Amino acid sequence: MSASLTHAAARAVLDAGIAEADAIGQPMNIAVVDDGGHLVAFARMDGAIKASIDISTRKAVTSVLMNAPTGALTPLVQPGAELFGLGASSGGLVTFGGGIPLSRDGVCVGAVGVSAGSVEQDTRVAEAAVAALPA
Repeated sequence: MSASLTHAAARAVLDAGIAEADAIGQPMNIAVVDDGGHLVAFARMDGAIKASIDISTRKAVTSVLMNAPTGALTPLVQPGAELFGLGASSGGLVTFGGGIPLSRDGVCVGAVGVSAGSVEQDTRVAEAAVAALPA
């Protein structure tokens, strides 16, 4: 089993995210990156806000760099918490929900980042995208 993220696998993840965004009626920006945080596939759905293009990509990159869902970082970056200020590092990490690692056999092969809805909607679309990662 290869630990790399192929373009075909990234497209399967992206297409599943688009389908879920369509299902909930919220146009999204969806970024899929490899294990180095490099963009492999991206979609800006018609009507998705443009500010979220960068946010979706940063969510995916943050998820790879931290090897964690971005939503798991939220409580850790609050004032007084142990990772307060993390969002200002590495060129601007995003520390709220919508970024989730893509893993195969316990090895991170990339991540998906979703933005343009509420945090709950972004996370829901990201979860659907992750579930479509081919084995």
